[in-house]
Amino acid sequence: MSKGNTWENDFVKLTFQATAIANIADNAATAPLTNLYVSLHTADPGEAGSQTTSECAYTSYARVAVARTSGGWTVTNNSVSPAANIDFPQATGGSETATHFAVGTASTGAGKLLYSGTITPTIAIANGVTPRLTTSSAITED
Repeated sequence: MSKGNTWENDFVKLTFQATAIANIADNAATAPLTNLYVSLHTADPGEAGSQTTSECAYTSYARVAVARTSGGWTVTNNSVSPAANIDFPQATGGSETATHFAVGTASTGAGKLLYSGTITPTIAIANGVTPRLTTSSAITED
């Protein structure tokens, strides 16, 4: 089973840029989600996981809000990347290794996990480190 390339591209634009798919799907009219929340994880949260599954917990860690617009995300040929680097809060204590990232719907708590993927190379987090996902980070719908 496979999706058509146009549909894959339209779907990531709907999800990440709130762009309607004519005659199929519109962004919510009364209370649309304006941000998506990117998180870091020490292991794969998996398809059954939530945004809290294996989520990083270093001192000062917080998810980062990215606008659900073309200013927040770049979509090209069914692949989506952040339009700017995503910098997480600088670690002020604790140490861990971020091996995965995820995109979800909540700023805190379980939230709905939309996408997750590996971080290559992994990010060794320790006091004074500011974890960053760059604009070359990508999610591809295929």
